[in-house]
Amino acid sequence: DEATPEAEAPAAEAAPADEAAPVEEAAPVEEAAPAETAKPKAAPKSGPTRRDRLEAKRAERRVAAGRRKPRTPEERAAARAERRATLAKQRRAYRSKLKAKKAERRAAEPPREPDHAPEHGPGRAKVRQGVVVSDKGDKTITVAIDMVRRHKRYHKIMRSTVKLYAHDERNDAHEGDTVRVQECRPMSRSKRWRLIDVVERAR
Repeated sequence: DEATPEAEAPAAEAAPADEAAPVEEAAPVEEAAPAETAKPKAAPKSGPTRRDRLEAKRAERRVAAGRRKPRTPEERAAARAERRATLAKQRRAYRSKLKAKKAERRAAEPPREPDHAPEHGPGRAKVRQGVVVSDKGDKTITVAIDMVRRHKRYHKIMRSTVKLYAHDERNDAHEGDTVRVQECRPMSRSKRWRLIDVVERAR
């Protein structure tokens, strides 16, 4: 009689556990059902893949072009030399065309002034343009050159005048004329320039 209540108690406890188990198993099945309907499994594609098609095309091209025969090192060197010779010939033709074009352009341009006066020596002589402010000296003129420049830091416009003494062999320039002078060897203690030409006469 005493054993019967104890046997009933575990049986009573096991019954709710058995009842709860089917509920837990059913829940995941219901949740998984919509997922399966949303994403149907794709059927495997039949036929060659893209990579296979590309490989087949490459193989066809190789067959059509014909595979290169194995070459000896001497044959490869000869082929390289022939290629270099062809490129060199093309370069020579291109350079000769460029030279011809430059020569035509040079012929069409006006003649350039000499880079230096005979008495100046090697190197290009400086050339300046200014106004004659005095022609009292014999074969000597004083040329004033006005310079306008902007200050590097303060950007103020600065004006300055430089006076040069130039050699005038024929006393051709007079006061007020606009002239061009060129650097030359020292003619005297202060003369380092010579008259090239008179740009504009004084009115």
